[in-house]
Amino acid sequence: METYNTIDIIKIFKEKNISLFTLADFQRLFNIKNQNSLYKKIQRLEKNKIIQKLLKGKYLFSLSATDDYYLANFLYQPSYISLESALSFYGIISGFTYIISSITIKKTRSFSISEKEFNYSKINEDLFWGYEKKEKFLIAEKEKALLDYLYFYCKGLKTVDWESLDLKEINKKKLLDYCKRFKNSKLSEVIKRKIL
Repeated sequence: METYNTIDIIKIFKEKNISLFTLADFQRLFNIKNQNSLYKKIQRLEKNKIIQKLLKGKYLFSLSATDDYYLANFLYQPSYISLESALSFYGIISGFTYIISSITIKKTRSFSISEKEFNYSKINEDLFWGYEKKEKFLIAEKEKALLDYLYFYCKGLKTVDWESLDLKEINKKKLLDYCKRFKNSKLSEVIKRKIL
């Protein structure tokens, strides 16, 4: 087993452009077989503020910048950015949201990391689609982000300021096609009444 000192580890993280990693990633990357050695190495790096523990088994390399949306995808998987965050990203709602909103098929969760809130709303597995990779993160397409939001609005979990929505970039045909896949009459009614 090759042993790596702190300088080596920093160098490898920078070379490989790693900003987020799991304990298993670290173990594989540095070929550490012994669990005790693994935890000692991790503790030392944490103590020296080279890495930061985010959640159990998930870490941030402190010496590199990371995007909040990439971090959101990493913290709770599977997930994609949607709701207010995606609507703000596309300029459909104005202003920036301080809470990073995502959709997941796992249970609804919230995490507070470095004074930022990461919220994950559960959706049925058959509705977990309509997202794409942008840069390093997964985000809902415009139409799907709007539908996700209105789906939770129909369930009484969100409020909508209809006047402030900027829908000029929304593809109405795609919105309708996507809406059919939700098989939700209340959602279809809202789309027809308020958007089309």
